[in-house]
Amino acid sequence: MATPKGTILVTGANGGLGTAIVRAIITESELAAHYYGLYTVRSVATASSLRSTMAAAKSHPYDIMDLDLSNLSSIRDVAATINAKVSAGEIPRIRVLVLNAAYRHTQGQTRTEDGLDIAFASNYLGHWLLVLLLLQRMDRELGRVANKINHAFEEEQWKTILADASSECVESVAKGTWSPSPDNPAQDPRQLAGIRRYGAAKLCSVMMIPELQRRLDLDPDLNKISVLGVDPGMMATKITTGTNWLSRFIFFIVTQVAGRISPNGRIRLPHKSAGDVLSAALGIDSPMGEHPKGLYLNGAEPKEINVEAKDPEKRASVWKGETYQVT
Repeated sequence: MATPKGTILVTGANGGLGTAIVRAIITESELAAHYYGLYTVRSVATASSLRSTMAAAKSHPYDIMDLDLSNLSSIRDVAATINAKVSAGEIPRIRVLVLNAAYRHTQGQTRTEDGLDIAFASNYLGHWLLVLLLLQRMDRELGRVANKINHAFEEEQWKTILADASSECVESVAKGTWSPSPDNPAQDPRQLAGIRRYGAAKLCSVMMIPELQRRLDLDPDLNKISVLGVDPGMMATKITTGTNWLSRFIFFIVTQVAGRISPNGRIRLPHKSAGDVLSAALGIDSPMGEHPKGLYLNGAEPKEINVEAKDPEKRASVWKGETYQVT
């Protein structure tokens, strides 16, 4: 087995897209042999999809780790373990962080022990903290952070989530109080409250792309690290369809048809989206160059981030507010 030249860390590796990303790695001989895989899941004990996928990994060194992205202590513990392994030479420096894990309420609302909306903590804050804790162990020449982004809403009234750049506005998003789920589920039959909170967390993740990149560019030791965002489109995964088997089956059929008619359309096949994520993460067959900075991609195509994510005052407010919470 060849000596790995870098580590690929994928969060949410047991999910639909996460498993597709891992499958793409282990079936590509150059990736499987030359990269060490760190695949995090909410619970190793229940990660049956990932374990089944890894049964085909013949020449790929890897480890599967528990990681609860809604729990800051869990994130710190995992980051400390990874940092120690890199420092000891047990695994190579991190070539890419694929921030894939996602969580969305279908009904009701849950908060962490710190009082944060769990969708905000899992989709944005946990990933943000993980990246900051691992930056010093990344490949300083070719390291990349690939952030999976989905848009939850396109309607005009929901394109602006942060009313202003005040700390109070950021806190209302962090705690989910700006879009609470009603006590009676019948009052929210389309479950839009949870989707809106999911969209708000994803907005913060989009904001992280240019804001983190700007800050890395000012650091002489880390200024070659690239931060990218990739929208993988809608896929027939549990976070999109929920747990209802009939809904999942119908959407699966729709995905198979739509994904073949328009591969980069709104609805896509997981293997196509996995390829797009890895292309951005590793520069495979990509025209972006060796050090793409702060780019946002819709699949394989460049895309503008929305107006709100471009607002430097709002980005700074989100950064400042969450820096306080994770220190």
